[in-house]
Amino acid sequence: MGQKTIPIFPCRSIGDTWDFYKALGFEQTSWQTRPNPYLSVRHGEVELQFYGWKKHDPAASMHMCYIVTDDVDALYESFRSGLKEALGRIPTRGLPRMGVLKDMTYGMRQFLLTDPDGVQLRIGQQISDDLEHAPIPTEPVAKALHMAVLLGDSKEDYRGAARILDKLLNGTETLTPPQHLKALTMRADMALHLDDPEHARTVLTQARAVPLTDEQRAALSDELRRLEDLAASSELPAP
Repeated sequence: MGQKTIPIFPCRSIGDTWDFYKALGFEQTSWQTRPNPYLSVRHGEVELQFYGWKKHDPAASMHMCYIVTDDVDALYESFRSGLKEALGRIPTRGLPRMGVLKDMTYGMRQFLLTDPDGVQLRIGQQISDDLEHAPIPTEPVAKALHMAVLLGDSKEDYRGAARILDKLLNGTETLTPPQHLKALTMRADMALHLDDPEHARTVLTQARAVPLTDEQRAALSDELRRLEDLAASSELPAP
């Protein structure tokens, strides 16, 4: 018995919604303006549908779905390139926005993508047979970074994450270069979410100055790509 789930989300304008998903590489499978606005889009085996509702409030949206793929890196790069071509940059804050691609503690490698109406797509690939949350680290620096990610990315508590990162960056703990880069990149991300581009530019400049070996740079490819996107969002000149 074949089965398929197709989520249906609200949007303020099917035209604006189509423009966004078209930039990602989706194809339009249906379009209706009367009697009720309705749009269907598809990307491979992923199908999403939208109904027009002018009273929808994107800021209050709690709509989301999880999309599982067998090549999250390729999909991330495809969406990232499409948005950059359409918008001239990668949107890292506000609506729409695209989050960082990273390995999660529960066996998934994923990124978050939020459309202009606040609908969040969690897109991931299973990278481990163990899908249970890993224990919270006990080492102080690793624990601080873990909690900052939890607050900033999962709970969208940007101020809480910023407080943890400020304490870590200004404290007495010794950070390795990779830990320093992760903390600075994340702090710049939080600054942009908190509408503080000046602080973001300062922190991003510090992040660019962190000395890394070639091996470390390869291991930090996700963070370095995010650093590039954040720099573009804060209008920091390319290095």
